[in-house]
Amino acid sequence: MAIANGLADLHTHTTASDGMHAPASNVRLAKEAGLTAIAITDHDTVAGVEEAAAEGERLGITVVPGVEVSTFAAGVDIHILGYYTNNEDQSWLSRLASLRGLRDRRNEMIVDRLRELGIAVTMEDVIAAAHGDRTRSELQSAAVSIGRPHIAAALIAKGAVSNIREAFDRYLATGAAAYVNPPRLQPFEAIDWIREAGGTSVIAHPGLYGNDALVEEIIQYGAQGIEVYHSDHGPQDERRYAELADRYQLIVTGGSDFHGSREGIIFHGAVGSRTVSAAVLRQLQPSWRRERDDI
Repeated sequence: MAIANGLADLHTHTTASDGMHAPASNVRLAKEAGLTAIAITDHDTVAGVEEAAAEGERLGITVVPGVEVSTFAAGVDIHILGYYTNNEDQSWLSRLASLRGLRDRRNEMIVDRLRELGIAVTMEDVIAAAHGDRTRSELQSAAVSIGRPHIAAALIAKGAVSNIREAFDRYLATGAAAYVNPPRLQPFEAIDWIREAGGTSVIAHPGLYGNDALVEEIIQYGAQGIEVYHSDHGPQDERRYAELADRYQLIVTGGSDFHGSREGIIFHGAVGSRTVSAAVLRQLQPSWRRERDDI
Protein backbone atom coordinates (compact mmCIF):
# COMPACT_ATOMS: atom_id res chain seq x y z
CA MET A 1 0.00 0.00 0.00
CA ALA A 2 1.68 3.20 -1.16
CA ILE A 3 1.58 6.24 1.13
CA ALA A 4 2.03 9.71 -0.36
CA ASN A 5 1.23 11.86 2.66
CA GLY A 6 -0.74 11.99 5.89
CA LEU A 7 0.02 11.40 9.56
CA ALA A 8 0.90 8.31 11.56
CA ASP A 9 0.57 7.44 15.25
CA LEU A 10 3.36 4.92 15.77
CA HIS A 11 2.74 3.85 19.37
CA THR A 12 -0.57 2.31 20.51
CA HIS A 13 -1.60 -0.59 22.74
CA THR A 14 -4.53 -2.99 22.58
CA THR A 15 -6.15 -5.74 24.60
CA ALA A 16 -3.34 -8.01 23.40
CA SER A 17 -1.33 -6.39 26.22
CA ASP A 18 -2.47 -3.67 28.60
CA GLY A 19 -4.67 -1.57 26.33
CA MET A 20 -8.41 -1.21 26.81
CA HIS A 21 -9.46 -1.47 23.15
CA ALA A 22 -9.38 -4.35 20.71
CA PRO A 23 -6.86 -3.99 17.85
CA ALA A 24 -9.57 -3.30 15.28
CA SER A 25 -10.94 -0.56 17.54
CA ASN A 26 -7.58 1.24 17.53
CA VAL A 27 -7.67 1.25 13.73
CA ARG A 28 -11.19 2.70 13.74
CA LEU A 29 -10.01 5.41 16.13
CA ALA A 30 -7.17 6.19 13.72
CA LYS A 31 -9.69 6.55 10.92
CA GLU A 32 -11.82 8.89 13.06
CA ALA A 33 -8.70 10.94 13.89
CA GLY A 34 -7.94 11.42 10.20
CA LEU A 35 -4.72 9.42 10.27
CA THR A 36 -3.15 7.62 7.34
CA ALA A 37 -1.37 5.00 9.46
CA ILE A 38 -1.26 3.53 12.95
CA ALA A 39 1.19 1.16 14.61
CA ILE A 40 0.16 -1.63 16.97
CA THR A 41 2.95 -1.88 19.56
CA ASP A 42 1.81 -4.13 22.37
CA HIS A 43 4.16 -5.16 25.16
CA ASP A 44 6.18 -8.26 24.24
CA THR A 45 3.57 -9.60 21.82
CA VAL A 46 2.49 -9.20 18.21
CA ALA A 47 -0.83 -10.95 18.84
CA GLY A 48 -2.91 -7.88 17.97
CA VAL A 49 -1.30 -7.10 14.62
CA GLU A 50 -3.27 -9.51 12.41
CA GLU A 51 -6.69 -8.28 13.54
CA ALA A 52 -5.62 -4.66 13.18
CA ALA A 53 -4.21 -5.26 9.70
CA ALA A 54 -7.49 -6.81 8.54
CA GLU A 55 -9.42 -3.77 9.79
CA GLY A 56 -6.86 -1.49 8.17
CA GLU A 57 -7.47 -3.16 4.82
CA ARG A 58 -11.20 -2.63 5.26
CA LEU A 59 -10.90 1.05 6.20
CA GLY A 60 -7.94 2.06 4.05
CA ILE A 61 -5.64 2.67 7.03
CA THR A 62 -2.07 1.39 6.91
CA VAL A 63 -1.30 -0.73 9.96
CA VAL A 64 2.36 -0.83 10.95
CA PRO A 65 3.29 -4.11 12.66
CA GLY A 66 5.13 -3.31 15.86
CA VAL A 67 5.99 -4.42 19.36
CA GLU A 68 7.28 -2.75 22.53
CA VAL A 69 10.00 -4.89 24.09
CA SER A 70 10.40 -4.63 27.87
CA THR A 71 14.01 -4.34 29.05
CA PHE A 72 15.96 -3.11 32.05
CA ALA A 73 19.27 -1.29 32.47
CA ALA A 74 20.95 0.94 35.05
CA GLY A 75 18.03 0.56 37.46
CA VAL A 76 15.46 1.75 34.92
CA ASP A 77 12.76 0.06 32.82
CA ILE A 78 13.68 0.75 29.19
CA HIS A 79 11.33 0.03 26.31
CA ILE A 80 12.51 -0.65 22.77
CA LEU A 81 10.01 -0.42 19.94
CA GLY A 82 10.40 -2.83 17.04
CA TYR A 83 8.77 -2.18 13.67
CA TYR A 84 8.26 -4.43 10.66
CA THR A 85 9.72 -7.56 12.21
CA ASN A 86 9.10 -10.86 10.45
CA ASN A 87 6.27 -12.15 12.62
CA GLU A 88 6.41 -15.56 10.99
CA ASP A 89 9.93 -16.08 12.36
CA GLN A 90 9.56 -18.77 15.01
CA SER A 91 12.76 -17.76 16.80
CA TRP A 92 11.45 -14.21 17.17
CA LEU A 93 8.06 -15.42 18.41
CA SER A 94 9.75 -17.76 20.90
CA ARG A 95 11.84 -14.89 22.22
CA LEU A 96 8.74 -12.76 22.74
CA ALA A 97 7.09 -15.68 24.51
CA SER A 98 10.08 -15.90 26.85
CA LEU A 99 9.63 -12.22 27.72
CA ARG A 100 5.98 -12.78 28.52
CA GLY A 101 7.10 -15.61 30.78
CA LEU A 102 9.40 -13.19 32.61
CA ARG A 103 6.56 -10.69 32.83
CA ASP A 104 4.26 -13.39 34.24
CA ARG A 105 6.80 -14.27 36.92
CA ARG A 106 7.23 -10.61 37.80
CA ASN A 107 3.45 -10.20 38.07
CA GLU A 108 3.26 -13.15 40.44
CA MET A 109 6.09 -11.72 42.55
CA ILE A 110 4.26 -8.39 42.79
CA VAL A 111 1.03 -10.14 43.80
CA ASP A 112 2.95 -12.13 46.43
CA ARG A 113 4.42 -8.89 47.79
CA LEU A 114 0.96 -7.29 47.91
CA ARG A 115 -0.35 -10.25 49.88
CA GLU A 116 2.57 -9.86 52.31
CA LEU A 117 1.41 -6.26 52.73
CA GLY A 118 -2.03 -7.52 53.73
CA ILE A 119 -3.88 -7.02 50.44
CA ALA A 120 -5.85 -10.17 49.53
CA VAL A 121 -5.30 -10.07 45.77
CA THR A 122 -4.61 -13.08 43.52
CA MET A 123 -3.46 -13.57 39.94
CA GLU A 124 -7.02 -14.69 39.15
CA ASP A 125 -8.18 -11.25 40.32
CA VAL A 126 -5.61 -9.65 38.02
CA ILE A 127 -6.69 -11.77 35.05
CA ALA A 128 -10.35 -10.93 35.73
CA ALA A 129 -9.50 -7.21 35.85
CA ALA A 130 -7.52 -7.53 32.64
CA HIS A 131 -9.57 -9.78 30.40
CA GLY A 132 -12.70 -10.89 32.16
CA ASP A 133 -13.48 -14.60 32.05
CA ARG A 134 -10.45 -15.70 30.03
CA THR A 135 -8.31 -18.18 31.94
CA ARG A 136 -4.55 -17.94 32.39
CA SER A 137 -3.98 -20.72 29.84
CA GLU A 138 -6.26 -18.99 27.32
CA LEU A 139 -4.33 -15.75 27.71
CA GLN A 140 -1.03 -17.59 27.24
CA SER A 141 -2.24 -19.42 24.14
CA ALA A 142 -3.46 -16.11 22.68
CA ALA A 143 -0.04 -14.51 23.41
CA VAL A 144 -1.72 -11.82 25.52
CA SER A 145 0.57 -9.84 27.82
CA ILE A 146 -0.52 -8.87 31.35
CA GLY A 147 1.23 -6.03 33.18
CA ARG A 148 1.16 -3.64 36.11
CA PRO A 149 -1.88 -1.64 34.88
CA HIS A 150 -3.91 -4.83 35.21
CA ILE A 151 -2.64 -5.31 38.77
CA ALA A 152 -3.62 -1.71 39.46
CA ALA A 153 -7.12 -2.43 38.14
CA ALA A 154 -7.38 -5.43 40.48
CA LEU A 155 -6.32 -3.25 43.42
CA ILE A 156 -9.07 -0.78 42.57
CA ALA A 157 -11.61 -3.60 42.32
CA LYS A 158 -10.51 -4.80 45.77
CA GLY A 159 -10.90 -1.31 47.22
CA ALA A 160 -7.21 -1.17 48.18
CA VAL A 161 -6.74 2.06 46.22
CA SER A 162 -9.09 4.58 44.67
CA ASN A 163 -7.42 5.07 41.27
CA ILE A 164 -4.61 3.98 38.95
CA ARG A 165 -2.30 6.79 40.04
CA GLU A 166 -2.58 5.81 43.69
CA ALA A 167 -1.93 2.17 42.82
CA PHE A 168 1.33 3.05 41.12
CA ASP A 169 2.43 5.66 43.64
CA ARG A 170 1.82 3.41 46.65
CA TYR A 171 2.58 -0.05 45.31
CA LEU A 172 3.67 -0.49 41.69
CA ALA A 173 6.03 2.26 40.56
CA THR A 174 9.80 1.92 40.82
CA GLY A 175 10.73 1.94 44.50
CA ALA A 176 7.12 1.59 45.69
CA ALA A 177 6.05 -0.92 48.35
CA ALA A 178 5.30 -3.88 46.04
CA TYR A 179 7.76 -3.10 43.24
CA VAL A 180 9.95 -6.02 42.23
CA ASN A 181 12.42 -6.34 39.41
CA PRO A 182 13.80 -9.80 38.64
CA PRO A 183 16.66 -10.09 36.12
CA ARG A 184 15.42 -9.15 32.67
CA LEU A 185 16.51 -8.52 29.11
CA GLN A 186 18.86 -5.59 28.45
CA PRO A 187 18.01 -3.02 25.75
CA PHE A 188 21.10 -4.00 23.77
CA GLU A 189 19.81 -7.57 23.49
CA ALA A 190 16.39 -6.30 22.39
CA ILE A 191 18.04 -4.34 19.57
CA ASP A 192 19.82 -7.51 18.46
CA TRP A 193 16.60 -9.52 18.58
CA ILE A 194 14.70 -6.95 16.50
CA ARG A 195 17.51 -6.77 13.94
CA GLU A 196 17.69 -10.56 13.70
CA ALA A 197 13.92 -10.62 13.11
CA GLY A 198 14.39 -8.26 10.17
CA GLY A 199 12.93 -5.21 11.94
CA THR A 200 13.87 -1.67 12.91
CA SER A 201 14.58 -0.69 16.52
CA VAL A 202 13.50 2.60 18.11
CA ILE A 203 14.02 3.85 21.67
CA ALA A 204 10.58 4.49 23.19
CA HIS A 205 9.80 7.66 25.21
CA PRO A 206 13.41 8.47 26.24
CA GLY A 207 12.25 11.41 28.33
CA LEU A 208 10.77 9.02 30.91
CA TYR A 209 14.09 7.44 31.84
CA GLY A 210 15.88 10.42 33.39
CA ASN A 211 19.15 9.11 31.98
CA ASP A 212 20.18 10.63 28.66
CA ALA A 213 23.67 9.14 29.00
CA LEU A 214 22.10 5.68 28.91
CA VAL A 215 19.88 6.71 25.99
CA GLU A 216 22.97 7.78 24.09
CA GLU A 217 24.73 4.52 24.95
CA ILE A 218 21.78 2.58 23.51
CA ILE A 219 21.94 4.72 20.37
CA GLN A 220 25.64 4.07 19.99
CA TYR A 221 25.02 0.35 20.36
CA GLY A 222 22.74 0.33 17.35
CA ALA A 223 19.24 1.70 17.90
CA GLN A 224 18.01 2.99 14.56
CA GLY A 225 15.43 5.50 15.74
CA ILE A 226 14.17 7.51 18.69
CA GLU A 227 10.65 8.44 19.74
CA VAL A 228 10.93 12.22 19.82
CA TYR A 229 7.19 12.92 20.01
CA HIS A 230 5.33 11.24 22.86
CA SER A 231 2.38 12.11 25.07
CA ASP A 232 4.65 12.47 28.12
CA HIS A 233 7.30 14.58 26.36
CA GLY A 234 7.22 18.35 26.73
CA PRO A 235 8.62 20.86 24.20
CA GLN A 236 12.07 20.75 25.81
CA ASP A 237 12.15 16.96 25.53
CA GLU A 238 11.15 17.15 21.89
CA ARG A 239 13.90 19.66 21.09
CA ARG A 240 16.53 17.68 22.99
CA TYR A 241 15.74 14.37 21.32
CA ALA A 242 15.29 15.92 17.89
CA GLU A 243 18.83 17.29 18.26
CA LEU A 244 20.06 13.87 19.37
CA ALA A 245 18.35 12.28 16.36
CA ASP A 246 20.00 14.79 14.06
CA ARG A 247 23.43 14.21 15.61
CA TYR A 248 23.24 10.44 15.17
CA GLN A 249 21.14 10.44 11.97
CA LEU A 250 18.33 8.50 13.63
CA ILE A 251 14.80 7.91 12.39
CA VAL A 252 12.46 10.31 14.20
CA THR A 253 9.20 8.72 15.34
CA GLY A 254 6.28 9.70 17.50
CA GLY A 255 3.10 8.32 18.94
CA SER A 256 0.42 8.70 21.56
CA ASP A 257 1.22 5.54 23.57
CA PHE A 258 -2.55 5.11 23.63
CA HIS A 259 -3.79 2.55 26.16
CA GLY A 260 -7.45 3.56 26.29
CA SER A 261 -9.41 5.17 29.08
CA ARG A 262 -9.44 4.11 32.72
CA GLU A 263 -11.71 5.90 35.16
CA GLY A 264 -12.39 8.48 32.46
CA ILE A 265 -8.68 9.27 32.04
CA ILE A 266 -6.93 8.48 28.75
CA PHE A 267 -3.51 6.85 29.23
CA HIS A 268 -1.14 8.25 27.94
CA GLY A 269 -2.81 10.13 25.12
CA ALA A 270 -5.64 9.72 22.60
CA VAL A 271 -5.00 8.09 19.25
CA GLY A 272 -3.54 10.77 16.99
CA SER A 273 -2.55 13.11 19.81
CA ARG A 274 1.12 12.64 18.87
CA THR A 275 2.03 11.92 15.28
CA VAL A 276 4.73 12.08 12.65
CA SER A 277 4.53 12.21 8.88
CA ALA A 278 3.53 8.88 7.38
CA ALA A 279 6.53 9.30 5.11
CA VAL A 280 8.63 7.96 8.00
CA LEU A 281 7.18 4.50 7.35
CA ARG A 282 9.52 4.15 4.40
CA GLN A 283 12.48 4.82 6.71
CA LEU A 284 11.26 2.31 9.27
CA GLN A 285 10.57 -0.43 6.79
CA PRO A 286 13.52 -2.75 6.04
CA SER A 287 14.39 -3.16 2.37
CA TRP A 288 13.01 -6.72 2.19
CA ARG A 289 9.63 -5.48 3.40
CA ARG A 290 9.67 -2.25 1.40
CA GLU A 291 10.15 -4.11 -1.87
CA ARG A 292 7.22 -6.40 -1.03
CA ASP A 293 4.76 -3.75 0.19
CA ASP A 294 5.85 -0.81 -2.00
CA ILE A 295 5.81 1.85 0.72
